[in-house]
Parts: sequence; C-alpha cells; structure tokens
Amino acid sequence: MSEVPPSARSASIRLRPDRHRSLLRHHPWVFSGAIDRVDGDPQPGANVLVTAHDGTELGWAAYSPESQIRARMWTFEPGQQVGPQLVTDRVTAAATRRDHLLAAGDTDSARLVFSEADGVPGLVADRYGDTVVCQLTTAGAEAWREVLADALAALPGVRCVHERSDAEVRSREGLAPRVGTLRGDAPSPDLVAHERGLRFFVDAEGGHKTGFYLDQRDARAAIAGAAAGQRVLNICSYTGAFSIISASAGAASVTSIDSSGPALEGARRNAELNDVDLGEVIEGDAFTVLRGLRDRARQFDLVLLDPPKLANNDRQLDKASRAYKDLNLLATKLLAPGGTLMTWSCSGAMGMDLFQKVVAGAALDARRALHVVGRFHQPSDHPVPLAFPEAEYLKGLRLLAAD
Repeated sequence: MSEVPPSARSASIRLRPDRHRSLLRHHPWVFSGAIDRVDGDPQPGANVLVTAHDGTELGWAAYSPESQIRARMWTFEPGQQVGPQLVTDRVTAAATRRDHLLAAGDTDSARLVFSEADGVPGLVADRYGDTVVCQLTTAGAEAWREVLADALAALPGVRCVHERSDAEVRSREGLAPRVGTLRGDAPSPDLVAHERGLRFFVDAEGGHKTGFYLDQRDARAAIAGAAAGQRVLNICSYTGAFSIISASAGAASVTSIDSSGPALEGARRNAELNDVDLGEVIEGDAFTVLRGLRDRARQFDLVLLDPPKLANNDRQLDKASRAYKDLNLLATKLLAPGGTLMTWSCSGAMGMDLFQKVVAGAALDARRALHVVGRFHQPSDHPVPLAFPEAEYLKGLRLLAAD
C-alpha cells in the first residue's frame, strides 16, 4: 500500500458562522466561500479536519487549494482515520454493490465507483469485462492514485486498470491530464461492452468518458422495445448505439446524424460487429442537417435526441437552454403524427423541471401537442444520494405526439 498523503491534525479548515449546516446533512462539498480560516499548510489532496466556526469537529476532507470546491468530505466521523484501508474498503464496497447487475447476465459492463456518490471523491471507475477504465478528477483522488489503482486491480476478474484522467474538470483542480495503463496489460483495441445480446466497441484510449456511455443503459432498453417497425432518427448519434439497437429491433429505417466523421466510422464498425444495416448516415452539424430534413418534409416515427453536455455550470444555463430548445424544436417538427420523441440532457446544471419547461417551449413553438409518457434517469450504478442531489446529471423525457 502507498503512504498516506500529507496530513496532520494541525491541518484544518474552520468554517464561517452557520456555514456548517450542509455538512450536518452530510453534503460532501465545502466551497471556498464557506471557509473562515485554514490552519497549517495542507498540500493538494491532503486530509484536513473540517470544523464549524465554534470548533466542533465535523469530519475529514480532501483539500484542493485551486478549486472552488475547496474540500470534499471523506468522512463525517472526526474519529475515523482516512488511510489506505478506508480508501480500499470504499472502492471494494462500491464495486460489490454492482455485483447483482453484472451477475444478472444482461451486461458485463457497469460503473463500479461513482465519485462522491460512493464515498470516493473524484474517482469514476467503469468496468468492461475484465478491464476497468477510471478517471481521477480531484486533488484528493490524485493523492490516493496508487491505492485506488491497487484496489481496482484487486477486484475479482480484473485484468487491466487503465486511466483516462483527461477530463477538463482536472484543470479546475490544478491537475494536468494523465492517460495510461495503471495495472496489468493495456486495454485491447477490440474491447467491447456486451449488453442484451449486442456488442459495442469501447474506445478506452480516446473515446468520450471512459469509452462508452454506460449511463444510457436504461434508455437503450427502452429504445429496444420501441423501435420495431418505426422510422427512426438518431440525432447526435456518436458511435451509433441507439441506431444499432433500433436496427436490431426491426426498425423500418434508421437515420443517424453526427458532426464527427470518426464517431460515424465507429458507428459503422459497431453495425458490422452486430451484423445490422446502419441505414442512412449523415455527417454534419445537427442544427443544419435538421433544418434540411425539415425543408424536405421528412418525417420520423421515433426521434432520439441525446446531445452532448451544453452547460457546465449555472452561468451557461441561458445559452444552453436556447440550444436545447432549438434542437427540440427541430426534432419535434420532424415527428410524424402519433410519433415518439425521446430527448435527454446530461447537463448537471439543468434540472428536470427546467429541462421539461425548455422542451415544452419547443413543442409550443412547433405547434405540436406532446404528452409526457415516461421519464429517464441514471441507471442504478449511477446512484444519487439524498444528501447529494448534485450527483444527478442525466434526465430525459419520453414524449408522445397527440396529433
């Protein structure tokens, strides 16, 4: 095991008056504006004792001097030691909670650790068969890098632990990108995720997130049950998982739109892997392509709209809301009478209420009557603690056109 990151009882942060209440509710973040004083000289990732303004000890956190989130709580028990054993136990316990999902036989891929939601701030770890792809996004996780790698490698059946710590969020913690294999052999270039009888290539080296969108598992199941006989339009299709599922389910036709040529090549590769016809593939800006389809009076029975994150924070919400509205407006205009629109937002700053209002505005402008017949959320391996609602970032609507 690695040594404990620099920490001592002399390293502590004292909060401003009444700024401790969220920690009493076990919310794991301490923002810079809540801090009255830092005692000692804690280095990035060091354990610091968090106290209320009156000196009451509240627990231990990982310190991040360059982040707006200045400390992330490891434990709300001041007497609990934050060391290699606690970190390892948290990883093991989180992975064990996913055993039922992997044992069910529908998939060999799942999120094993979901950062603060699993009590391991800054660590995201996704499993694809015998390969774990992880991201370390905070100073605290960085400080425990070797312990985390050992803990993931020790999980039953794991052959490879590969790091994809290249997300932009690391820069907010003062961390440089890091990519490479931490334990075992390098990921296979033919690594695949198996799900409900289908296979999807996982680009562990350069794909989005950790190489595949595990958080859309429930959406993929819904599409499999809705696509038969439908004219399907997949907007922002990326490597085509929704399109492959639609074709496999017996869609009458499938049209995929994405601005990335390499992503569409990945979609063709996935189609070949699953022995299905990918159908019509259009490379281009979604707004431009959708307007062209509208002008040609194209119609689709099932429209799938899953754009990339458009808002990283509250300051970007207004601009993102306009973009979401425009995309949903164009998608709605392409919807055949009685058709279904499935639409999502993965912007954590946008809650479900706001997202539904944005989509409602789009439907109104499109002069279409849409009814909510279902909602999408993160699957069970992306849990949302009641004390930490910020863990919920994915939301979606299943809408039926009444006209």
